[in-house]
Amino acid sequence: MSKLVLATGNQGKVSEMANLLADFGFEVIAQTDLNVSDVAETGTTFIENAIIKARHAARETGLPAIADDSGLEVDALKGAPGIYSARYAGAGASDQANLEKLLDAMKDVPDAERTARFHCVLVMMRHADDPTPLVCHGKWEGRILKQARGENGFGYDPVFWVPEADCASAELSPERKKQLSHRGKALQHLFAALKDA
Repeated sequence: MSKLVLATGNQGKVSEMANLLADFGFEVIAQTDLNVSDVAETGTTFIENAIIKARHAARETGLPAIADDSGLEVDALKGAPGIYSARYAGAGASDQANLEKLLDAMKDVPDAERTARFHCVLVMMRHADDPTPLVCHGKWEGRILKQARGENGFGYDPVFWVPEADCASAELSPERKKQLSHRGKALQHLFAALKDA
């Protein structure tokens, strides 16, 4: 089994990604388990931030690294929270605070205009100076609910309606979420790219 550093300290992402990557023969080690601190996300796009994070983890550990930068894009909010999804309610904000800020921003938005998507960019760096990192995308279309539903997942999952499953993302089993989610789709693209590499 190949070792791979996951460039995040977000425990929700760690457990979800470890579950997804195990299916493809990777032993995932969270960067926090190797005493690698988070790096400032100074990019202005998901791609830039994912590259920054993957390069930092690869440089600090000497191992291949994968980074995920993802977020929720709400059409009625002109793409917000976007790259600021994890800190929508401010630096260090909890998932609940971010969710409450989103629901407040959406309180007067009619049902027909509550379209949104999760967007995930995965970057895999084989080493810190990798000149051709693998970059893969995944999107998951849905709508923003008016109130939270479900107990599974993390982040905005309780307010993200999944039309093809007729429920909130937080009501999906981990197995079903793996099949449908932006992260699952991006990983499928990554594994296809790894087979071609």
